[in-house]
Amino acid sequence: MSDHDALGALLDADRWIERVSFQRNHLAESDELEAVESVLRAEAAALRDAQAAAAPARVAYEEASERADRLQRRRRELETALAVSTASSRDLTAMQHELASVIVQSERDDEVALGMLAEVEERDAAIEALREVARENAARRESLRVTVDELRATLDDEIAVLRVTRATHASAVSGPLLDRYERARTRAGTSGASRVVEGRCDGCRIALAPLDADRVRALADNEFMECPSCGRLLLR
Repeated sequence: MSDHDALGALLDADRWIERVSFQRNHLAESDELEAVESVLRAEAAALRDAQAAAAPARVAYEEASERADRLQRRRRELETALAVSTASSRDLTAMQHELASVIVQSERDDEVALGMLAEVEERDAAIEALREVARENAARRESLRVTVDELRATLDDEIAVLRVTRATHASAVSGPLLDRYERARTRAGTSGASRVVEGRCDGCRIALAPLDADRVRALADNEFMECPSCGRLLLR
């Protein structure tokens, strides 16, 4: 195999590794996972805000319920006392006045407590709705995490096989030429060679000057020049 063909095979191997690595690092499922996690963060903040807003209403309802319970207990005590009382007329009159006042206040507080309960239930329903949506998104997040892990594991296995193939192709390139290729690959960050396609380096996509294009065409199979723009070894 000529140096030209060996270098071309190594170039193709590196490009395959690059493609699969890019695919691994830019999975659509990974992008969706990131979007779902962003939504979950926003939902968590909304849930905290809703809970914080609901807390005063719940405290107010509990206080109102406690007041209503106290009045109900006092009402029962007075009604029982009046039913069996042998107290003086003056004491009975005082208890009757107190009972009337307690009944009015109890009914008023019961109405207030019911109104507060309606608000608490409405807020609780809104909080539960937020939790339900968050649970659905959390389940989707876990499903996506599993999918992403599986896809990456599969692509990692493919990359490992491609690297073995690359090593085979690299061993077929002569030492000095392989050194040049690897230096160019380090500079470019991807493959260390590229092909000239319609007068352009297909690595950096920049057109060659007419003189450089003529030089590439005139090179022997074991001769290589570097792209003036990106430094990759040029293959015809």
